[in-house]
Amino acid sequence: MNTTTTAPAATAPAATAPAAAEADPLRLTLVVGSNRHGRFGPVVADWLLGRIRGRDDLVAEVVDVAGTALPMSLEPTPEATAALSGITPKLARADAFVVLTPEYNHSFPAGLKNLVDWHFTEWQAKPVGLVSYGGLSGGLRAVEHLRQVFAELHAVTVRDTVSFHHAGASFDDRGALRDPSGPDAAAKTMLDQLVWWGRALREARVNRPYGG
Repeated sequence: MNTTTTAPAATAPAATAPAAAEADPLRLTLVVGSNRHGRFGPVVADWLLGRIRGRDDLVAEVVDVAGTALPMSLEPTPEATAALSGITPKLARADAFVVLTPEYNHSFPAGLKNLVDWHFTEWQAKPVGLVSYGGLSGGLRAVEHLRQVFAELHAVTVRDTVSFHHAGASFDDRGALRDPSGPDAAAKTMLDQLVWWGRALREARVNRPYGG
């Protein structure tokens, strides 16, 4: 007797609907890291916010070190608690960060380190873009120090940066770049990388909460 075996009908793979979160803009917190008197940081920050707000995949808010009153002791005093109430929620709800830093004595400012050290879980499993300004080095030595700090905090710094060498000469008296082509292109590259990492890590945190 001949028997015929009929193969089961192939089942078409179920269509996977794109996650709604993929289309949602990333919540980005820009940390302005300078609190020095007469600082140049707000000029660079305004330019950078223009680049960020020109995109539909990012929604930005700002934490400015100069506007904080965090004690260096890391003691949770009532004054520290009050100051943190305006900072910590912006870091906690962020999907990604951009940290803007000058270079002071071959590194980044103490006020920025203090703000970073007051937090821990808020940085975890999130990407960080780095923008720097300074003299001949353009703040890049500060950037390399920040990479080590954020690695310890379980954050991911994106590879490409934006740096302004002799920053004061790069902008005119109105705060506009004299030649925006290079910085604009560098900012786009950095922000594109930040969005890729931000989306990937946001999805990962939802599906597999980070346990570091």
